[in-house]
Amino acid sequence: MSDIFRKMPIERILNERKEGPQLKRVYGAFELIMLGIGVIVGTGIFVITGVAAADYAGPALTISFIIAGFACACAALCYAELASMIPASGSSYTFCYVGLGEVFGWFVGWCLTLEYIVAMSAIATGWSAYITNLLSVVGIHLPSFLVAGPFSGGLVNLPAIIIVSAIAGLLILGAKESANVNNFLVIVKIGIVILFIVLGVRHVNVANFTPFMPYGWDGVFSGAAIVFFAYLGFDAIANAAEEVKDPAKDLPKGIIGSLIVVTVLYIAVTLVLTGMLPYLKYHDVAAPVAYALAQVGVNWGSALVSVGAVTGLTSGVLVTMYSSTRLIYAISRDGLLPTKFSKISEKASTPTSSTFLIWLLGCLITGFLPIGIIAELVNMGTIAAFIMVSITVIKLRQSHPEIERSFRVPLVPVVPILAVVICGFLALQLASITKIAFVCWVALGLIIYFSYGKQHSLLGKELNAKTSIEDKRSV
Repeated sequence: MSDIFRKMPIERILNERKEGPQLKRVYGAFELIMLGIGVIVGTGIFVITGVAAADYAGPALTISFIIAGFACACAALCYAELASMIPASGSSYTFCYVGLGEVFGWFVGWCLTLEYIVAMSAIATGWSAYITNLLSVVGIHLPSFLVAGPFSGGLVNLPAIIIVSAIAGLLILGAKESANVNNFLVIVKIGIVILFIVLGVRHVNVANFTPFMPYGWDGVFSGAAIVFFAYLGFDAIANAAEEVKDPAKDLPKGIIGSLIVVTVLYIAVTLVLTGMLPYLKYHDVAAPVAYALAQVGVNWGSALVSVGAVTGLTSGVLVTMYSSTRLIYAISRDGLLPTKFSKISEKASTPTSSTFLIWLLGCLITGFLPIGIIAELVNMGTIAAFIMVSITVIKLRQSHPEIERSFRVPLVPVVPILAVVICGFLALQLASITKIAFVCWVALGLIIYFSYGKQHSLLGKELNAKTSIEDKRSV
């Protein structure tokens, strides 16, 4: 059983990534920040702020966002150090393979596969709902059986399949093209958020900030647990490592930079929302930003929110699909999944086979399955990855102190331990059914690992061959 704990040598990763087919290096720090914002800022900024303020923290939700941002920052700092140290595709999977061993790497990779594919499918389903509503506004009414899967009373969610297919085609076309489209979408999205802030701040009434903390510190911490999930996604930046021009410097900038920008946007939107109207007004309001604008006379607010939501969801589908293809590519390259999924197209230098696999799974899930039931698993998978990555930082500081790190987590092991404790606490807040489903998913992953991955591991084959040669020499 000791062979399941074999560790991928860092030197092997760095050397191999310089040989053979290469992914094109097209990302700089700016593109990475946009990549992070693209996946983190979705419809949540237009929805979760109002609901969390009304039901949990009131105007003190700003403090909730700061606490949640701090929790994510602890994990983000760990990602930044490991990304600068091991600039390879696979993100948490690769980090844990190096620091903790193969079975732990597989565990994290399996969790992230769930996170990215389910998140992509959930985002595509939301995109479908917004597009369907926008089309109905202009007089185009799609048949109900074409906008919902069999479990939701329809036949197939066709718009969701269309956006998944379009993004897959874009990713196959090339990383540079994908980055340009994402940059445009994120600029539009940020522009709409800033426009709301500019419009709303004129109608802020300071009296609405009183009481500032109506639910006390319990409400603030409960609010932090809720809004923590609005930050998820920055780990996707690390998956772009092999397509970054200067990964040692740009990856930490992208991870930390995107987290800072997102935190500022979340806090600004929360302050404006709770200042425009009393926080209790947002109770059971599904679209608080549109509602607030309508209440102060900006009646085209719903259109503003719809455009922001569509651009946000489109960039969300793009980044989650991109990340999942690079993750499958990395796992396959190590032999834990069939190696055909690590093939790179000669023309575009993109992993076409892994993209096709993710496209197929995405179409099946978003087009036909009840996505709402499994969407919460995204949170559990992400938290598990955060915990394992934080532990890896401590482990590699002990085992490989000599490896160059262009970015170093401050106050090790305090910061990584904080990340583990906070993430563990948040995991306990999730529903029991989510925890049970996660355990089942992990069990399925371990079955696949022991029945396929362990036997086909390229590292395992190399170590076995080396052992066999040494045994013959000793005889």
